[in-house]
Formats: sequence, C-alpha cells, structure tokens
Amino acid sequence: MKIAITSEGKTLSSKVDDRFGRAPYFIIVDTDTLGYKVIDNIAASQTSGAGTKAAEILINEGVKALISSNLGSNAREVLKAANIPVYKAVAGDVRNNVEIFLKNRLEREI
Repeated sequence: MKIAITSEGKTLSSKVDDRFGRAPYFIIVDTDTLGYKVIDNIAASQTSGAGTKAAEILINEGVKALISSNLGSNAREVLKAANIPVYKAVAGDVRNNVEIFLKNRLEREI
C-alpha cells in the first residue's frame, strides 16, 4: 500500500511537516517494500486552495492513506470523498511515523 507523509525534507530521516497543503514535500512510502519516492508539493506556493490541490496530487499518485496534521476542511473533504484515511502525525521524522503507522498506533482522523 502507498502512504503519504508530509515532510520538510527529501529523506525518511526528514522531520514531518505539521502542515498539509503548505508542506514542501510528500514522501510516498510503499508499506510492502518500504521503498519511497519524494514528490515536490507544487500546491504549497498557491495563494489559495493549496490543501485541495495537494489532496488531488496524492489522489493522482494512488495514495491509500495520509499521515499529516492541520488539514483544512476542503482538503479533508476531498480526501474523505476519495476514501483516503488521514492519520495524525506525531513529532519526529518520517521513518518513525511510518513505523508507528505499521504498528497501527497512529490516531485516525478520518
């Protein structure tokens, strides 16, 4: 399964970004192989609608879950309509959040 995590950097050791629509990167991790790819969040520079555009980017990438914080209501509705659950990120790096997700210990928001 492909999951996305908002990130401040381009590696698994990067800090999770607390923002969704304005996070500079999304790291998409394959939970079966733990391989990953980095997506530049082109929506982050938009003057409005960044969350909605970011949600569309993840939908187009085939993501099945999101780990993040501080989603706006419009982004939340787009992800909910696409049946993509959102899990609340914990402080720390991307790798730690993936590990906690795989243990089913992250709080599900939607």
